[in-house]
Amino acid sequence: MKKILLAYSGGLDTSCILTWLKEEYKVPVVAYCANVGQKEDFGEVKEKALKTGAEKFVIDDLQDSFVKQYIFPAIQANALYEGVYYMGTSLARPCIAEGMITTALKEGCDAIAHGATGKGNDQVRFEFAAAALAPHLSILAPWRTWKFNGRNDLFDYAEKHGIPLPMTKEKPYSIDANLMHISYEGGILEDPWTQAPDDIYQWTTSPENAPDQAEFVTIEFEAGIPVAINGEQLSAVALLEKANEIAAKHGVGRVDLVENRYIGIKSRGVYETPGVTILMQAHRAVESLTLDREVAHLKDSLALKLSELIYNGFWFSPETQLLLKTINASQLPVSGTAKLKLYKGNSYVAGRKAPVSLYSQHLTSFDDMSAFNPADSTGFINISGLRLKAWSQAHGNMSKMPQNAEV
Repeated sequence: MKKILLAYSGGLDTSCILTWLKEEYKVPVVAYCANVGQKEDFGEVKEKALKTGAEKFVIDDLQDSFVKQYIFPAIQANALYEGVYYMGTSLARPCIAEGMITTALKEGCDAIAHGATGKGNDQVRFEFAAAALAPHLSILAPWRTWKFNGRNDLFDYAEKHGIPLPMTKEKPYSIDANLMHISYEGGILEDPWTQAPDDIYQWTTSPENAPDQAEFVTIEFEAGIPVAINGEQLSAVALLEKANEIAAKHGVGRVDLVENRYIGIKSRGVYETPGVTILMQAHRAVESLTLDREVAHLKDSLALKLSELIYNGFWFSPETQLLLKTINASQLPVSGTAKLKLYKGNSYVAGRKAPVSLYSQHLTSFDDMSAFNPADSTGFINISGLRLKAWSQAHGNMSKMPQNAEV
């Protein structure tokens, strides 16, 4: 091993890992920091990395690619893990991994290191990306090899080596922030019955303190991609930032869940995802007008599988790329505008329109039957119900079957 590239954030884990790698392997370490929209002083992070022993510090601005190549495709898919989680970390990790691997090859590193714990999902995401993009690189995962037994040990190690930290033993939350979300894990959050304290939230306004006046926002899509807010055309990054600003002001986007990690452990996490919450809600509203029924239902089933693949770290797998291409093809007709109402932590669809819509007011109206012959429904119902009649004749009336039969 000649040189190591470390995915570095300046937090507790990677700050200690940088020093530990220097002690353990006695080779140069490049500290790699990806800018995916987290609000921090990168100059301060660089100074800390160099003081802690990094041979070089690299800041890589990935915001544009993060939004265009990862977040927007997830919005097109309506991708939610276990029906709740917008996957702000899951989507950021392959983006970061691709950037760090590119930088590692450029800097002549033959090994990459990360600060993911042996219990988490990120170790899988980083290492699956490396397996797909640069399988010849060695991977160092200190949490799986060193003697430290937990974060309390790291606090002691940091104190011994004079490493400044952004957290304390009293508030030892693990925080991940980017353009899409902020996540919080650890500390008192490990008790799923304990409510997250109000002071944990760094982004969204508490719904109780949100404006008393509701706000309407319009979001325009072209081929499933958001392109404008309130009639203003914006770049990808600027549009997400605008959506974040509007939704966060009204307390929209807070989620508290217990999720199933890929390795089999349940984990409690608290998330703030303001902008993507309203963008995805608006996207579904436009899809409701523009997608064929069978395409929409098929796409929903694909989104469930895609969400699992993304969450489990398989972004660069052939099956994920196939699903992304399929979903992208489904989005060609998804152009239109949705109107949302934001109020006290909630977001509601208030209207939707599309230049090419499958919705026909004339066809659906109860006040006008001229466009549809109700008598046609008789044959449709008879044919569709044939199998139910056949079952009843063979097995008896369904209502007579035991309702709580043991399986």
